[in-house]
Order: sequence, then C-alpha cells, then structure tokens
Amino acid sequence: MAHHTPPPPRICPACDGFATVAVTLGGRDRHGHRRTITAHCPACDGLGTIPARRTREGARA
Repeated sequence: MAHHTPPPPRICPACDGFATVAVTLGGRDRHGHRRTITAHCPACDGLGTIPARRTREGARA
C-alpha cells in the first residue's frame, strides 16, 4: 500500500516563515549586553504558518 505524506504547512506570506524576530534598540545595558525586544508577526501570531483554507461543500473554486 502506498504511504501518503501530508502536505507541507503553508508559510505565512507576511513574514515568510520568520514569525518571531529580536529587534535591537541600539544601545547596551550596564553589563554590556544589547537591549532587544521580541516582535511577533501579527498575521500569523508568531507561528510562521497559516491554516489551510477550508472549502465549503458545494462552493465553486
């Protein structure tokens, strides 16, 4: 019997799969470490993928 592989997850078009990034604030703290904040993609909520579209029964493509 043939083994069916699931389709790959759909990559978010807004972030191209890089859903979470660290953005430097341009300075250093008193210990010499860079100050950064974490930013998440608002389109996929930081997941990097979007759910596949569900087609309604009887809907036209």
